[in-house]
Amino acid sequence: MRSTVLARWATPWLLAAGLAAPAFVHAEEQVVNLYSARHYSTDEALYSGFTKATGIKINRVDADDAGIIARLKAEGEASPADVILLVDAARLYRGEQDGLFRPIRSKALNDAIPANLRSQPTADGGIAWFGLSTRARIIVYNKARVQREDVDTYEELADPKLKGKLCIRSGSHPYNLSLFGAVYEHLGAEATQNWLKGIVANLARDPKGGDTDQIKAVASGECEVAVTNSYYLARLMRSSKPEDVAVANKVGAVFPNQATWGTHVNVAGGAVARYAKHPDNAVKFLEYLATPEAQNYFANGNNEWPAARGIQPDNPALQAMTGGKPFKSENIPVSAVGMHTGAVQQMLDRVGFK
Repeated sequence: MRSTVLARWATPWLLAAGLAAPAFVHAEEQVVNLYSARHYSTDEALYSGFTKATGIKINRVDADDAGIIARLKAEGEASPADVILLVDAARLYRGEQDGLFRPIRSKALNDAIPANLRSQPTADGGIAWFGLSTRARIIVYNKARVQREDVDTYEELADPKLKGKLCIRSGSHPYNLSLFGAVYEHLGAEATQNWLKGIVANLARDPKGGDTDQIKAVASGECEVAVTNSYYLARLMRSSKPEDVAVANKVGAVFPNQATWGTHVNVAGGAVARYAKHPDNAVKFLEYLATPEAQNYFANGNNEWPAARGIQPDNPALQAMTGGKPFKSENIPVSAVGMHTGAVQQMLDRVGFK
């Protein structure tokens, strides 16, 4: 698999944004032009598998979610993009609202992906985007200092019993905005703002770092409880470095709210670009990513949970986290998470959540 970069093809704006452009081909050859926010080297096997199965070559540009959305807006009708992969429900929702996607009609995708893990149907019955893998937003705790039953719900993160014990990354990071948007959907505006205020009151330190940093802070005793996406903990559990495994062994993992609405899951998902030059190939690519082969690779390659129905991962770290049993995940539409993002941002400002 190769991604060809051709700097002269890029506009000055793109160069200034640090987004290189490949030598995409618009001729009638079997290609699909991919803009991807999935920056995982393990995905190379997915791309190779698609080409091997279909004969369709992939030309790829890698950037983050925000960069891809900005690029699509700047390129407009001239965009060579056929298919878009983003790693956050709120950004997928934003791309849909900005009119950057082309409605998809695919029985294979409709059959594979549950309705709550895709966009709401468009006016003409199409689907703007599909979730293709999920990440559970879990709670980790220091096993030597905290009892599991004290942190088995998201609501308890705001309980005064955790004052001075909580670590979390920036409230405005997409992973947290997704969780907060889900809580808004479950609890409503007033209760969510009060909950966020309680979280701020319980912080052991100002929000900083990524999810792995939060896990390490719990293991070291800097704090006692933290929030992380499940795949970050799985990476530490599966690491070949003894120091990573030692960190993982010091923390316990909770899939919150198993007795109520279930654990929040965010999605990485895909869409067909509005001005796709190879829309049929784009749909074929998304359909391939929903097959059991690709879904299992999401689980084993990047420690994500399959989005497609009926597929249980055989990843040993994921199994260890859940005791080998499926966990209860929330079933709200992930599109609602994106819808609440603006309101949640305002709440974060009001309560002083950095």
